[in-house]
Amino acid sequence: MLNFDQVIDRNGTFCTQWDFVQDRFGTSNLLPFTISDTDFALPDEVMDMLSKRLKHPVFGYTRWNHAAFKNSVNYWYERRLNTQIEEDWIQYSPSVIYSISILLQIVSSENSGVVLQTPAYDAFFKVIRENKRNLVENPLSYNNARYTIDFIDLEEKLAQPQNEVLLLCSPHNPTGRVWTKKELERIVELCQKYHVFLIVDEIHMDVLRKGIKHYPIVNITQRNVASVSSGTKTFNFPGLIFSYLLLPDKKLRENFQKLLKGRDGLSSVSTMGMLATMTAYQSCENWVSELNDYLDQNISYATQFLQKEIPEIKVVSSEATYLMWLDVSMLDFPMEQLQKALINVGKVAIMDGKVYGGNGEYFLRLNVGCPCSKVIDGLNRLKKSIDSLNGC
Repeated sequence: MLNFDQVIDRNGTFCTQWDFVQDRFGTSNLLPFTISDTDFALPDEVMDMLSKRLKHPVFGYTRWNHAAFKNSVNYWYERRLNTQIEEDWIQYSPSVIYSISILLQIVSSENSGVVLQTPAYDAFFKVIRENKRNLVENPLSYNNARYTIDFIDLEEKLAQPQNEVLLLCSPHNPTGRVWTKKELERIVELCQKYHVFLIVDEIHMDVLRKGIKHYPIVNITQRNVASVSSGTKTFNFPGLIFSYLLLPDKKLRENFQKLLKGRDGLSSVSTMGMLATMTAYQSCENWVSELNDYLDQNISYATQFLQKEIPEIKVVSSEATYLMWLDVSMLDFPMEQLQKALINVGKVAIMDGKVYGGNGEYFLRLNVGCPCSKVIDGLNRLKKSIDSLNGC
């Protein structure tokens, strides 16, 4: 069993979650459960590879377009996701959001609509608007602590000719839903019926609850589709800067490369990001399985704690990610008041769901990708904050 219980001090590393918590919450010295990375050490195999590479004193321009990198992605999809992909589909990008930005520029026109299920990862809103596209919300239906797609509303939105793209998060952040094969097939059917291009963010595809299966979108279709992903969420190295895309369409690949390399000058990659991805995909499958087991335990503990100590908070059923989505709508005070108590009484930073749109204003997003001791501390701080508002 790997030591996910190990507490690692991240302070002083220019870490967004710990060192810069004040930027978002207005004060420092808070226990953070915020940014979507984890507090876990990289797998030993990745650390050993990075250490070995650091002993070589030259870090020149580095190429991604070679069999060694592509074979590692192929191997991962075949082993972990039971999916066959073609080598030519695999393209490099520095980040998933960059990939989405470039794809929007290629497959849609300015002032066209991009349909998005909400609540949603807040960076999606920004990349849509900064590319001069219109955000068209397809609010997820919420019943009995579970989210589903409103397909009637989705079809109405996709049928409007000005809406040219559906941006799908699969698995979904922040709700934790893993779309079923039937749901994905229906999405693809509607996109093809109304000639809407489908961009799918699959960055959370490896972090799944026990018994849950993720279906890569390229298993469903290879027409008018792009999958964007990365190993950075799974293995916790977003600071190394590396992601990739699956683009089955040759013309789309050519257009993507024109903008990546020709316009933006990104033909060279982060050496460490590429090597970390290759090593993780080739050697760290067992590490991911143990990570998921550990996260299952954290989520189980948090769920039981809340049911016993703060039953007014409902836990949305988690199928993926290390992000818990907590329904606080039954509390007797507004989110603004709750956030003030969390910051000033509990000294804890937990994301206000309002930033994710949709019905997010009634939710907290709690990152449990950390040692269980931190989860326990954070939950007790949450309880202390709520007790203060209840006059306890």
